[in-house]
Amino acid sequence: MVAQKETHVAEAKKQKVKELAEQMKRKTVMIISIKGLPSAQFQDIKKKLRSKARIQVAKKSSVDFALDHCGIKELHGLVQYVDDSTALLFSDVDAFEISGILADEKSPAKAKAGQIAPSDIEVKAGPTELIPGPDISALSAVGLIPKVENGKIAVMQDKVIVKEGGEITEALASIMAKLDIIPFEVGVEPVAAYMDGKVYANIKIDKVATLIELEESFGRAIAFSVELGIINDSTIDFIIGKAGVEGNAIDVLISEEKTEEASTEDDKKEEVVGEEKSEEKAEDNTEEVKTSEETE
Repeated sequence: MVAQKETHVAEAKKQKVKELAEQMKRKTVMIISIKGLPSAQFQDIKKKLRSKARIQVAKKSSVDFALDHCGIKELHGLVQYVDDSTALLFSDVDAFEISGILADEKSPAKAKAGQIAPSDIEVKAGPTELIPGPDISALSAVGLIPKVENGKIAVMQDKVIVKEGGEITEALASIMAKLDIIPFEVGVEPVAAYMDGKVYANIKIDKVATLIELEESFGRAIAFSVELGIINDSTIDFIIGKAGVEGNAIDVLISEEKTEEASTEDDKKEEVVGEEKSEEKAEDNTEEVKTSEETE
């Protein structure tokens, strides 16, 4: 009988899993992506977050094992978001607050071959710092129209060299680097988080878009409140202004009514005068007829 071989698990790995499982008892457990993030920037972000969160990089197998054996059933929902380019973030702070902090910790990054364009990438017409030579052919190869002006290469027309969602080739990445076009931002990206017994799959925060949406919602709310006559610090000036406009409108209506009434009175007077003149004329005619008859 062949003895079953025991699986040996290194003590260091056991300790790592134990540490991860202990950290998973905190308020927020977040899966973050560190794909393409330079090491120096990653260390800088970890340092900035030190007072609010702890970031732990571990092998996928260790993370999966810790999630499955941490004693919190709901945390198992994070397993599907773990891959070789992710890390774990632990915090006692709200997950969405952490996501907002991470949104601010972004740095510009040059394009690399294989990346997907986050939006249309356009080269504007104008002079460049490139000198005539092989770069003329390189610019033409990506659809640009180059021309030599004042000893430098100039681009003659605006051109979108890659559309949103398109893949960046080696040639495109090279041209963007030469023209100092930096279309990307790199940082720690929130992927999913566990908080208060629930897994949140969409926790990335776009602060610019959120602010625009809030401003639009605020504008609609103000207009609605003014229409209803709800008075507060935000609506009082608009309500006073509206009252002033409506007051002017009423004054205009009153003035128009008075003008119409005066015009009507004038018309009536003219009719009366006309009637009186007609009567006088009729009387004159009658007298003339009588005088004529008497003369005969």
